Amino acid sequence: QVQLVESGGGSVQAGGSLRLSCAASGRTFSMYGMGWFRQAPGKEREFVAGIKWNVGRTYTSDSVKGRFTISRDNAKNTVYLQMNSLKPEDTALYYCAANTRPGSYDYTSSHSYDYWGQGTQVTVSD
Repeated sequence: QVQLVESGGGSVQAGGSLRLSCAASGRTFSMYGMGWFRQAPGKEREFVAGIKWNVGRTYTSDSVKGRFTISRDNAKNTVYLQMNSLKPEDTALYYCAANTRPGSYDYTSSHSYDYWGQGTQVTVSD
């Protein structure tokens, strides 16, 4: 079992920044990758960014590329999402997720992840 706890959400004005954190505990040695997803009211959950845990390779969606950066601190078993130049359309509940299956996987698919945090709300106003 892996437990994930997100933090860092809040309300900001457009153009502002937030940094989300996701602390993992439990069987963290079994994690192969982590991802950030978001879900706005009435919309499907969408991939935001992902990271391969051991090698640190990162991936970001086109909608946030150049504005959001995913990183990790192996010693703290924590993954971060630095969000800059926030836009109202970034408003959503943000979730982190962990993949514990060895081998290649579709990092953009929510089905690739086994464990999820409870989510942290990000609200961006005009």
